[in-house]
Amino acid sequence: MTKRDITHKMAKDAGITSLQAEKAFRSWMSGIKEALSQGERVTFSGFGSFEIRHRRGRIGRNPKTGEAIQVPPKKRVKFIPSNILKSEL
Repeated sequence: MTKRDITHKMAKDAGITSLQAEKAFRSWMSGIKEALSQGERVTFSGFGSFEIRHRRGRIGRNPKTGEAIQVPPKKRVKFIPSNILKSEL
């Protein structure tokens, strides 16, 4: 499912125009990004949660040459599905 599919479904279900649905979707995404960038957890009851996880730096290997390389620490977004979502899948 693409962003376009989602906004079309939102428009149809809510009885609004596709443009209004797209604006609402962009605002929703912007709110999630802003909350995550501030280190907050974003939770949708019955669906799941998004949170930032910090990965430590480590020594990795180049698969082609076998040479050891330093992998820097990173921030990753993790999605944790709710038990309701898990049971429905």
